[in-house]
Amino acid sequence: MNDPVLAERAKVADLVSKGMRLGTALYVIASVVFFIGFMTGFTGTMVTLIVGMLILGSALLAPALVFHYGVKAANRADRNDDW
Repeated sequence: MNDPVLAERAKVADLVSKGMRLGTALYVIASVVFFIGFMTGFTGTMVTLIVGMLILGSALLAPALVFHYGVKAANRADRNDDW
């Protein structure tokens, strides 16, 4: 059974998974750098790094979450056959 819709959905789910992992990792790194800066004193480079990682993490994580719920809903609709 080679369903092109399921194949495309699997590709989207893979990209979503990678986007969620990378976005979350950027948030974690930004948090670690923040606490290091909090303990030692913030430098301009640290602040730029923290803000950049939060912006990039948000840019990756927000659409990944939306598509994640879309893929879940499509899988549920297929399973329940309630399109």
